[in-house]
Amino acid sequence: MITIFGTLLVVSAVDFKPWGDPLQPASVHVSPRYIERTLEETGVPNVVTSVLADYRGYDTLFETSVIFTAGIVVIILLRRQTDGKGTG
Repeated sequence: MITIFGTLLVVSAVDFKPWGDPLQPASVHVSPRYIERTLEETGVPNVVTSVLADYRGYDTLFETSVIFTAGIVVIILLRRQTDGKGTG
């Protein structure tokens, strides 16, 4: 399985554009829109803050919720239970 998925990863990585290519879709379509319209759409002068808080607010909220839930589950699973006799 590891060999199959590793091969698929390498084969699909061949189609990626070079790192830092200014003609990537994110650089051509997404970034200019955020930079040009962030102040009028969000009222926040800092582009990074407006993207994280306004444009991707729900995404950031749900990512935080998933990480919090995973942490609680790990704590519950790793918590030692005692049977009252002093042994774990």
